[in-house]
Amino acid sequence: MNKTYRSQQCPIWPPHRLVLCCLFCSLILIATQATAAVPEHRLHESSEMAHEGHNDATQQTTEHVHPAETAASADKVGLEEKLGERIPLDLVFRDEHGNPVKLADLVTKPTIIAPVYYRCPNVCHFLQGDLARVLPKLKLKAGEDYQVISFSFDETEQPELALRSRNTYYAAMKNQYPEQAWRFLTGDSEAIRQLTDAVGYQFQRVGTEFLHPVAFFVVSPDGKIVRYLHGTHIVPKDLALALYEAKTGHVGTTIRKMVQYCFSFDPEQKTYVFNILRVSATVILATLAIFAAFLIFGGKKSKKDKNL
Repeated sequence: MNKTYRSQQCPIWPPHRLVLCCLFCSLILIATQATAAVPEHRLHESSEMAHEGHNDATQQTTEHVHPAETAASADKVGLEEKLGERIPLDLVFRDEHGNPVKLADLVTKPTIIAPVYYRCPNVCHFLQGDLARVLPKLKLKAGEDYQVISFSFDETEQPELALRSRNTYYAAMKNQYPEQAWRFLTGDSEAIRQLTDAVGYQFQRVGTEFLHPVAFFVVSPDGKIVRYLHGTHIVPKDLALALYEAKTGHVGTTIRKMVQYCFSFDPEQKTYVFNILRVSATVILATLAIFAAFLIFGGKKSKKDKNL
């Protein structure tokens, strides 16, 4: 006796249900990656990076530095990030030629500010030397789109040293950098302390040298602290993105929003990272939305054609 069997086929979802399911999964992906892709930025994160060369020097006692004093001084050195706060723009420093200049007259655009001292034999020189390497590579126009300021936190240094440093780094850039785009300032102890306290930059004199963090910061045209960048090796991408973050006005709004959407600052690595999950999820979601629209509106159009 022959028995006939009916093959059982797995049910196939209609295309619109499949699309809705994919859309739902994509939305979950976007929601989860927004909190997991990049760790939150700690606003008051202390910088562990100290002056390496000077740390080595403080371990060796000299006739001017006692070990107990050095250990006590090291506790006062660090960087407390104060993102979103403003620097006092009414402070007056001296430029390379000894002329008084107010910060408000210089910080009229996104501004890179580097705390250094000009007699520093190592990391301050490396930091400014790397700025001289990176600045000409930026697509932004120096002096128009952004400004650079180096200022000495050693109140004993005079404008002659600032001018010498200025000539050194301009020569490294083959004197092709705009004349007033990078300024080198000196000041009295009161102005220096007000500025360094405003940005959380804590340093300490040890003999004839200093213990200090190795970092610089970027401010907006109204003096708001936007980003700190650490170390003597500067990544052009990081510097450009920090300047985009600091840029205000109608011209850069679209670009700035796109940059902030695609990149986020990772406080652990001290660099900007590409949000691959966010961008890829957006692309997938947009593709599925287009496909869903094609199925819905294309299906309606085909039904109308059949009815005709």
